[in-house]
Amino acid sequence: MSGTLRSIDDLPSKMHFALAIGVFDGAHRGHERVINALLVTARRHRAEPVALTFDPHPSEVVRGEAPPLLCDPEERIALLHRLGVKTVVMQHFDRAFADQSADDFLKRIRRDRDLAAVVMTPESAFGHDRAGTIASIRRLAPELGFELVEVGQLASQGRTVSSSRVRAALAAGRLAEVRRLLGRPYAVTGTVVRGDRRGRTLGYPTANLSFGAPVALPPDGIYAVRAAWGGRGLLDPKHRADGVASLGVRPTFGTGGARILEVHLFDVAENLYGKKLRVELVRRLRGEKRFASVTALVRQMDRDSARAREVLRAAQRDRR
Repeated sequence: MSGTLRSIDDLPSKMHFALAIGVFDGAHRGHERVINALLVTARRHRAEPVALTFDPHPSEVVRGEAPPLLCDPEERIALLHRLGVKTVVMQHFDRAFADQSADDFLKRIRRDRDLAAVVMTPESAFGHDRAGTIASIRRLAPELGFELVEVGQLASQGRTVSSSRVRAALAAGRLAEVRRLLGRPYAVTGTVVRGDRRGRTLGYPTANLSFGAPVALPPDGIYAVRAAWGGRGLLDPKHRADGVASLGVRPTFGTGGARILEVHLFDVAENLYGKKLRVELVRRLRGEKRFASVTALVRQMDRDSARAREVLRAAQRDRR
């Protein structure tokens, strides 16, 4: 068995598997440690490794609000597969699922199946009121016949690697720290929608991104970026291009509007409307600024584009 399932009820009967449960938002290095433990455990039991994640974020259902996402759900699935998990369950999380007791959840996932092991961290918990803590599952595991594998928290520079830490670093504009915590550059994914087409009249046509859910973003400003689209998935695109992006409210043309991420791709003439675009934020070039005239803005855009090309060339050389 391998691939992506939409419910734990879709796991095959008689399946012999090891399980890791979590939102895995961002699929950061701490999550990678959990997944590595899952893979080792599954090999030891000769079982299938299964990662269970959720959409929407459980906090949206339980608390009425969720933190902005670090990772598009489709990309989260792709990253978990890339880490070596054959079967990923993207479980729809609703009130009925949240109200299950930990015991009922375990009974449901074990029904007609052979659960060999559950991998948890000290902060892991599932079931109604998060009653399925590592302490409670430690007591249940021998009775229900599966192994509990406890994975310690990963620390970086003396602090735990967590999704909340990644969000805080991103909000502060510390992209190098975000990259270290994720193990890759930060990227956002959105659908290209029609804007006011002002960029086209200035000689800088842009792809405006719309997000299906609140997305974690860095401070407003101008960024050197790499974009990808098409192909078999977000991590296996058909097309790639360098570019420069503006994140903010476009103060030269008025204030008080919604934050917008506009991306100008170098040497790309393709119509991208309606397509999913993954934008990797490589470096912040400057903050957002109001210009006295459109002419002054265009001059700065010329400088920004030249600087972005230079930064991206240097980043490419550093990768080699």
